[in-house]
Amino acid sequence: KSNPVVEDVRKATQLGIESKAEMIIAVGGGSVIDSAKVISVCIPGNLDGWDVVKGRVQPVSALPLLAVLTLAATGTEMNPTGVLQNHETEEKLGYRNPLMFPRHSFLDPTFTISVPKNYTAYGIADLIAHCLEAFFAKGSAPLSDRVAVSVILEAMEAGPFLLENLSDYELRARIMWASTLALNGYTGFGRTFNGDWGVHAAGHVLSLLFDVPHGASLTIVYPAWLKYHSGRAKERIERLGTLLFNNPSVNNTISNLEQFFIKIGCPVKLSEAGIPASTIPRIKDVMVKNSVSGTSWLLTAEDYPELLKLME
Repeated sequence: KSNPVVEDVRKATQLGIESKAEMIIAVGGGSVIDSAKVISVCIPGNLDGWDVVKGRVQPVSALPLLAVLTLAATGTEMNPTGVLQNHETEEKLGYRNPLMFPRHSFLDPTFTISVPKNYTAYGIADLIAHCLEAFFAKGSAPLSDRVAVSVILEAMEAGPFLLENLSDYELRARIMWASTLALNGYTGFGRTFNGDWGVHAAGHVLSLLFDVPHGASLTIVYPAWLKYHSGRAKERIERLGTLLFNNPSVNNTISNLEQFFIKIGCPVKLSEAGIPASTIPRIKDVMVKNSVSGTSWLLTAEDYPELLKLME
């Protein structure tokens, strides 16, 4: 399943308690490993996963977690962060706790060879989005700029070849390592909160309401977000364009990113993900409920209608 849900976490937590589990082995992609992270801190104290993510209770210990990655995308294998969604409350939230850092992660590219073309593309898009989130956070960090852009360049170079050669070990390895580096902290050193995360917050609403794969939700939101912030974030977009495309033009930078997402088969409009325009008021309401915003580029309910219009 593309998005981790609280029901699975609760069931697995009870199973772990009943079986007196001593460790957790998570075999899968971001949804599996994120869920396992929350489960690992719930079992020792018989805690509810949603209470943990909401900050109502504070875990004090965790079972050892081993991660075996089968999908290159989220970078969750090398960080202490996870996301969890709750359809009942209509929320999808991120949670970070040092206790959730995997003790060991096994990254074998051969385990990702069976991933189909569309989900491989979503993973490529996801890792690029993680680098962009770091790039657009506040804080002066020229070296972090270059690290983030280097990872994006690697994904943009290797990604299209991989999509035409899904069983190629070297290409799988390049994308796997790029996805890990994109969200293990290296791209965000010197940045506020290690990233802005406004695009992820908006994308989470699309995943919550329509079960859009995470990476696909980000390719819908990012072009719209860049266009919406093109005035306020002009200098940062110009910096990105200079480093990534050797061209500081704001419009060129946004267009090139959007065209790359299209090239690898990802949706860049709501309609391309099967989301009708008639649902936009509903999307807006859930964005309000989730207080969708970035940490550096703030968004309020007044911003949502125009941002959503750019996604049509």
